[in-house]
Amino acid sequence: MCGIIGYIGNNTDTTIGLEALKRLEYRGYDSAGMALLRPRLRKGKPVPGQYEVFSMKAVGRISKLEEKLGKNKPKGTPFIFHTRWATHGAPTLKNAHPHTDFKKEFYVVHNGIIENYQELRVFLETKGYKFTTDTDTEVLPNLISYFFKGSLLDATQKAVNKVRGTYGIAVISSRTPNELVAARFGSPLLIGVGDGEYFISSDPSGILDHTKRVVYLEEGETAQLTKDSMKIYTQDKMMRRANIEHIEWTLEEAQKGGYDHFMLKEIMEQPHSIIDSIRGRMIPSEGNVRLGGLEDKEIQNRLKDIENIHIIACGTAFYAGLVGKYMLEEYAGIPTEVTVGSEFRYKKPILNKKTTAVLAISQSGETADTIASLREAKQKGVLTLGIVNVIGSTIARETDAGVYNHAGPEIGVASTKAFTSQLAVLALLTVFLGRQREMSATMGRRIVEELERLPQLVERVLKNADNIKNLAKKYKDTANMSYLGRKYNYPIALEGALKLKEVSYINSQGYPGGEMKHGPIALVDKNFPILGIAPRDSVYEKMLSNLEEIKTRGGPIILLTTDGNKKVFSLTKDVMYIPKTLEMLTPILSIIPLQLFAYYMALLKGYDIDKPRNLAKSVTVE
Repeated sequence: MCGIIGYIGNNTDTTIGLEALKRLEYRGYDSAGMALLRPRLRKGKPVPGQYEVFSMKAVGRISKLEEKLGKNKPKGTPFIFHTRWATHGAPTLKNAHPHTDFKKEFYVVHNGIIENYQELRVFLETKGYKFTTDTDTEVLPNLISYFFKGSLLDATQKAVNKVRGTYGIAVISSRTPNELVAARFGSPLLIGVGDGEYFISSDPSGILDHTKRVVYLEEGETAQLTKDSMKIYTQDKMMRRANIEHIEWTLEEAQKGGYDHFMLKEIMEQPHSIIDSIRGRMIPSEGNVRLGGLEDKEIQNRLKDIENIHIIACGTAFYAGLVGKYMLEEYAGIPTEVTVGSEFRYKKPILNKKTTAVLAISQSGETADTIASLREAKQKGVLTLGIVNVIGSTIARETDAGVYNHAGPEIGVASTKAFTSQLAVLALLTVFLGRQREMSATMGRRIVEELERLPQLVERVLKNADNIKNLAKKYKDTANMSYLGRKYNYPIALEGALKLKEVSYINSQGYPGGEMKHGPIALVDKNFPILGIAPRDSVYEKMLSNLEEIKTRGGPIILLTTDGNKKVFSLTKDVMYIPKTLEMLTPILSIIPLQLFAYYMALLKGYDIDKPRNLAKSVTVE
């Protein structure tokens, strides 16, 4: 999990690369490094036609690299920058990127995993190549060196053809000082198109203040960039026309907007992100929705024949999928399974290419395990759908059809607004599929009208932030916690517990309310708080019974319930409130107090909320 920046043009100021890299730090932050080409000097003067590579690395955040580079930063072009999240080799100086061949002529930054790096390393060692690091990446510059016969492009293409695994790479060389080569397979990479200059980035946020014109590299493609030209080659080495796309996001959208942390900013943005997710998609008078990504007649006809849906996702998106399962089964009448992306391929799922649809959910659209499962489903000929936030991402491009979240960029590692936008889109999808089947216009109208109210209801929840902060102050020293929920709010118990452990490092687990008595209740004592999610819904009385069992055993209780419900004071005075809404939409409201609770718990502990330890925002390796 890494962030890559590359540049070639007339500007030799490497501050460009450093600032761009900072905007990719959410992708990984255990080490950082850079390399640039500059004229070789002799007695203080450039030697005509001779170039050298300057490289610098640092362990830790990008600020450490910035300190090492100093005020008088080296100048040169092309240059490459990298921020790393370790997958092979510890986060040490020697394992930081860029990596070079043993002759120090070819420099590579890489995101991905080279699965056959050990056999490639043995092969290269028999040819006299030497290795100095523990990483898989080091084989790449040495392979490029091995294949180099005057063309950096050709050598890079031959090198990546020997690789099994995933890669997004940028390459520079003192042997070919006027070009920058990039390649990708299974790891996202895009080219930013400027005026007489080109950028390489792992995602758009790295280059937004320089250009909004981008070209996405497709699977197996390589790109050869000079100051004046861009050439893109397919996996079979055929040159293709570059399709330049325009990014709508502004750089300001990727800033904190006055908040102390991106996580809090993104929690507070949820009224607006939900509006953006549903805007222009609802037809209240008809009790229906319009989803542009599903309007193709052939897709609509295939969707009408669907008898079951398999949702594949990871992490927070997986929990969104679990909520979606309840929605789709109850309101659209479609049996739905939800499987973690890393498990889908190994369970031999039963897929019928005529009656099964596979739905991939991912904020980034680049989640490696989800993509791998999606590709397996495509090989079986089933209809593939996607719910993603990043336009032009791999899942968006590789699915047959799909729906964008339109939640805007999410920078905080702990997902917040992307999750609620996923739930809103799943509700829209439920209406879309339900109205194709037996859902009445009356029911469709009821759901659509309540969706329209949601942003206002979310604002009401956010106004209770001070109450939630006070609860966090009371419980900040707890070491363990469990979250309980039933039906639609069981996945919210899972997601709430995940948020708490992600940012506050408190051991927290989510359970169905009825499962406590089957084992977990053994943990309950006066030092083991339980957070119960009990809005006034179809399982409200059952949840109260479960929480009575906790109280009987002396366990402290925090309760999330519907506005005005004072009967719960017999259980606890520690209460979070949400407005009443349709049961299927309750999760969109009930998760928000839990997001705030996790945030304030971490804040009071003094932790780095936007960059939790051992985590990265976009999981682009399996």
